[in-house]
Amino acid sequence: MPDSSPQLPAELAALLKEDRRFPPPPWFSTTAHVADAGVYERAAADPEGFWDEWARELEWYRPWERVLDWTPPHAKWFVGGQINVTVNCIDRHVRGARRNKAAIIWEGEPGDHRTLTYFDLYREVTSFANVLKSLGVARGDRVAIYLPLIPELAVAMLASARIGAVHSVVFGGFSAESLRDRINDAQAAVLITADGGYRRGQIVPLKRTADEAIREAPSIRHVIVVQRQAGAPIPVHIQEGRDHWYHRLMEDAPSGCEPERMDAEDMLYILYTSGTTGKPKGIVHTTAGYLVGIYATTKWVFDLRDEDVYWCTADIGWVTGHSYVVYGPLANGATVVMYEGAPDWPEKDRFWRIVERYGVTIFYTAPTAIRAFMRWGTDWPKRCKLDSLRLLGTVGEPINPEAWIWYYANIGGSRIPIVDTWWQTETGMIMITPLPGVTTLKPGSATRPFPGVSAAVLTTAGDRVEVGGGLLAITRPWPAMLRGIYGDPERYVRQYWTRWNDSTYFTGDGAKVDEDGYFWLLGRVDDVLNVAGHRIGTMEVESALVDHPRVAEAAVVGRSHELKGQAIAAFVTVKEGTQANPALADELKEHVVHKIGAIARPDEILFAADLPKTRSGKIMRRLLRDIAEGKTLGDTTTLADPAVVAKLKEKYEEEAG
Repeated sequence: MPDSSPQLPAELAALLKEDRRFPPPPWFSTTAHVADAGVYERAAADPEGFWDEWARELEWYRPWERVLDWTPPHAKWFVGGQINVTVNCIDRHVRGARRNKAAIIWEGEPGDHRTLTYFDLYREVTSFANVLKSLGVARGDRVAIYLPLIPELAVAMLASARIGAVHSVVFGGFSAESLRDRINDAQAAVLITADGGYRRGQIVPLKRTADEAIREAPSIRHVIVVQRQAGAPIPVHIQEGRDHWYHRLMEDAPSGCEPERMDAEDMLYILYTSGTTGKPKGIVHTTAGYLVGIYATTKWVFDLRDEDVYWCTADIGWVTGHSYVVYGPLANGATVVMYEGAPDWPEKDRFWRIVERYGVTIFYTAPTAIRAFMRWGTDWPKRCKLDSLRLLGTVGEPINPEAWIWYYANIGGSRIPIVDTWWQTETGMIMITPLPGVTTLKPGSATRPFPGVSAAVLTTAGDRVEVGGGLLAITRPWPAMLRGIYGDPERYVRQYWTRWNDSTYFTGDGAKVDEDGYFWLLGRVDDVLNVAGHRIGTMEVESALVDHPRVAEAAVVGRSHELKGQAIAAFVTVKEGTQANPALADELKEHVVHKIGAIARPDEILFAADLPKTRSGKIMRRLLRDIAEGKTLGDTTTLADPAVVAKLKEKYEEEAG
């Protein structure tokens, strides 16, 4: 059996103790896109000129009149310009030498696979754009997409963008209620789903979940259903007149669809993310600035070359998939690997088999996955040839130095750079990152802001921290920045632009900066958890728990988790006459799954006779975090009844063993 020990060998552990730094290997830096650190100073001296140069590498219908209009906190980029995203992701490649280059290499969890060249992708996208038009979808309409990680997901996004429709992708692991709420908030006219998908050998019944969602989603006029495996349909209900099989619509659809000439600030997509209230926020990204930002960062952060085989393991239901599976790589003419399933199916070497099979050169994944690889042991990657790799990356949450070193040694063979990236759904693009040809790496640090990006660590009063910890802020507009929260402009201002002033963006993350000016991310400082690299609002989970008829009150906090970074711990008070027992705890966990999705399932539920509250009735979540983490309790003087927290701590410690 493979070694399952997560321990670092002595020589690697020594690297951590020595505070080792890893300069770019000469073989990498001599051919890198960026081999001169002077780009930082040049971009800082003229950020608008810097982004202007990047924009000129794209194809426009009409050039811009001004690079930036900035009326804090509202920005407009490339004002007056006209462009279409799909022309830059497909058409310009089809007209040249990349016409028959592989655009997407896809592998399904059961082992089926497909390769789409750029010309194949052009035909699929333009045909499906014509399908959408035939169903009455017009410029500005919203299209909801609820699919497994299959090529049709990218096709649906690109087809929407081609005709000027706004897509809203909903992660296939979300529940019917979560899907319904997102459809209703966006007022989507069409839903694109599948009969099902695969996860760890099981069928995920997406159409069944979609049917439940749209019972209370009156804006949906049409449902398009992709057959996950041709010739092997998963039994689903098809409502005549409303539901349409994707493959039948495509049979009659002509290829070739004239792209809409989109204004630079036209909306491209809405993507919902958790916030500090129970209602997810519809983050709005527009066309030109977003495309420029993700085109530039994809090219430089990953040192992307025409011969690369690039694999970002993220699901497209999250922003990482939007920016660095679909739009960024395709705008650069890359070959993109997509894999539908779990990293441990059917065995724990599935990722490494894929790297070996397709000769992956760039591999971008989450620290959660890396910690799982560590736990599974080194024998699994040793089974496969990983010598095609030339660059590794991490995304989604801060990576602990031990995981960084393990990744560097066992996946990278102690020879290739790692780009540890920080960014958010709201930022649209990578913001803090090494440039692998010039940056000396420190395990656990995301290093420096990307050229043209201005970040700082600030105190709560807004003073800049030169060395030390504080709150991470972005102090200048950037091209891929969010333009608002859909339908809620006041929340946009309140959430992001009021912590210090209306020109400084509050990220919600803590960070520290060291003597070299390197940034070290410390995680969320608001009521949002980062679970396996995905943001989950504590209020969302609390609302789901309180929705259960036997729950009187609930408070949710995060605690450290070796694999996921943070785990969800829920403290629940039940209604009078209800028996609190393990069966009810399991029932409540499943209730949260039903309301939100499996990703929000609490790791533990502790029943409490009462929750610690101030005299004004506010639940003291800070103390609950102390209990969940096993820490010494902080100040309890403001509590209405300090005995409550002492009893709760005692009970928690008993149940924990």
